[in-house]
Parts: sequence; C-alpha cells; structure tokens
Amino acid sequence: MNLDIEEKDLKKFIVVGDRLLIKPKTLQDRTKTGLYLPHGIQEKEAIHSGYVLKAGPGYPIPAVNDFDEPWKNSSDDVKYVPLQARTGDLAVYLQKSGYEIEFNKEKYVIVPQSAVLLLIRDEGLFE
Repeated sequence: MNLDIEEKDLKKFIVVGDRLLIKPKTLQDRTKTGLYLPHGIQEKEAIHSGYVLKAGPGYPIPAVNDFDEPWKNSSDDVKYVPLQARTGDLAVYLQKSGYEIEFNKEKYVIVPQSAVLLLIRDEGLFE
C-alpha cells in the first residue's frame, strides 16, 4: 500500500502509539561483486534498514484509580512504556510489517516497534 500525503511540513506529523516513522536507506543497484541488480529486486527483500525520524510515545498503560485513599491526587493522565528507538537510530526492520507513505516525493515507512529487529545508535552523532 502506498499513501500519498499532500502536507507540507514533516514536523506536523504525530506518530501514534508504538509506531516509528522511518526514512529507508537508499538501496544499492549493485552487489558487492559488481553485478547490477534488476529494478525492484531489493524492494522485495524481507529485511530493510532506515533511519528513525519520529517515534511514538510508547505502549499505553491503563490508569489505576485508588478510590480507597481519597487524599491521593487522582489523575487521568495516560502513562506510557517508552519505546527503545530514538530519533536518529538506524533501524533494521521487517518490510512486510511496514506501511509505505510518500511525502514530498520521498518514501517513508511506518512500522510498529515489534517489527524492528535491531537498532544501531551512535551516541556521539548529535553532540
């Protein structure tokens, strides 16, 4: 499925729940030995990689109300278990679990945290 989005600014995107917005790495058109690959062959690969642009808040935890203790402040704020992925991480993910969107003529993929197999984080990248 390919969804074409007409919005102008990527900053307005809000990723929901346990999802990640990933910019796929550019695919190579040659093998390591120098053979040219046919168009579309790497898009059918089961595992892809890309950079995490945005991450959702995480897995929601239901609110626990303590009615037996009236002095406690009751709060209806939703709490989340945070995701492991952060902005800037290189993610290795399962392609079949992702949804491809097109924004400003570039392809992006939305994948759930459960589809991510590996994260590579360079701590000194943004310092």
